[in-house]
Amino acid sequence: GLSGALETLCGQGFGAKTYRLLGIYLQSSCIISCSFAIAISVLWFYTEPILILLQQDAEISSTAALYIKYLIPGLFAFGLVQNILRFFQTQSIVMPLVWFSVLTLAFHFGIVYCLVTWTDLGFKGAPLAASISLWISLLLLAFYVVLSKRFEQTWT
Repeated sequence: GLSGALETLCGQGFGAKTYRLLGIYLQSSCIISCSFAIAISVLWFYTEPILILLQQDAEISSTAALYIKYLIPGLFAFGLVQNILRFFQTQSIVMPLVWFSVLTLAFHFGIVYCLVTWTDLGFKGAPLAASISLWISLLLLAFYVVLSKRFEQTWT
């Protein structure tokens, strides 16, 4: 939801040929996403007492809290990936998104299998694998933005 405004702003900037603004909008949106991720991660860290306060079963609250704590690192990557996706989409750059998504999905299958079955993490390996996969996706997209010549005007 936070990156929704980026779609409008980058679309307007791209249409008006003020390409330099797209990079500025992306950077601003990333700062905002990280700020909100900090606030949400604090909330997620205290999931168990919040769920118990809402009169949920103690065992389920404990398990849910443990699961969501392993998702916290991925929260930051998720927000940044959403911003980069909007940045690409407003410039009609879609195929790199498809290829990087397929590549990340292939890595994800291997990572989740290894963490869940080959380590002592058990079910905690699943959210940890999701977090790792989100960071892989973010790194691939960020490297593409920095290294590709397609973004010379929009990423200065």
